[in-house]
Order: sequence, then C-alpha cells, then structure tokens
Amino acid sequence: MSEKKKKSVMRELLGWIIYVGIIIVITYLIITFVGVRTRVSGHSMETTLSDGDNLIVDKISYRFRDPSRFDIIVFPYPQDKKIHYIKRIVGLPGETIQIIDGETYINNQRLESDIYGYEKMTFAGTAEDGITLGEDEYFVLGDNRNHSADSRYPNVGVLHKEDMTGKAWIRIYPFNKFGVIKHE
Repeated sequence: MSEKKKKSVMRELLGWIIYVGIIIVITYLIITFVGVRTRVSGHSMETTLSDGDNLIVDKISYRFRDPSRFDIIVFPYPQDKKIHYIKRIVGLPGETIQIIDGETYINNQRLESDIYGYEKMTFAGTAEDGITLGEDEYFVLGDNRNHSADSRYPNVGVLHKEDMTGKAWIRIYPFNKFGVIKHE
C-alpha cells in the first residue's frame, strides 16, 4: 500500500472515530439533561398509562418552570433509587391536602377536576387528617387510586422538585397509542 493510500485510510478512520465520539457525547448530553426513555411497570396510572407503555420523560422543563397540578411525573422511589415511579401531581407547595370519604380536598375545597381517579379512594393514609405541604413539596397520586403506592404512604411521602426525574412527555410504545401525553 502506498504512503498516500495509508494516510487516506488513516484520515478516514480518524474521521469515523471522531464522528462516533460526537454521537456518544450528544447521546450522553440528551439522556443526562433533556430526556430519557422509561417503561411503565404496573397498573397505578390506569387508564391514562398502561403496564408496558414506553415513554420519553422531559428532564429539562422543570429547570425553567415549576411543576403544575396534574403533571404526570417520574421520580425515583425513595427507598430504592433504581426503581422509578410515575404519578400525577395533585397538591402544590403551601396547600393542605386531605382525603375525606374517598375524595381529595385541597385547602378544604373538593378537587372538582379529580377525574383521573375514577374510584373513591379506600385508603387516605397520611392525608386522612390533612397534610400541609411545605415551600417545595408536592403531593402525588396514581390515577388508579386504589392500586397505587403514592404520597399517601409514608415510604413514598411528599416529593420535592429536585426529587423529580421529569415530566412524562411522549408515549412511544405501543405504536397505536403513540403521541404526546395529555396532562390535564
């Protein structure tokens, strides 16, 4: 092989190595700061999300704004950070959440638009006597209220903004349900 051909092959190889390196760096930045894929495991968010749904989680929005009521969020389970939960924000900082006769009350007002939990809750947990959220605390519930480990349970508890991985953004699988996830 001539010297000129060797340089050409080396230049081509170096170009490919740089290209692959750039792709790896971009992928890392996207996964770390922008979005990540997650899979729904369980039935706590039925009928909004189903077991086996694959989602893209928006990790960047909450860097610029605070979470809103009814946002569907992903967060690590406090007892095992490798396990991630997906729930809906119901209570916002400074509010008092109470569950009375299976209904959610915020600051003594029944949550009229609590359409996500179709059944009355049979377990009020920590919200039975009311829980007042601190400056950076959020109360979350699964849409399938009677089959969800959420803020009513001490092992989950209230969340802080920094605890949230991000907001569920797009369902990518199953393909027949592909699309942006509606939060309200």
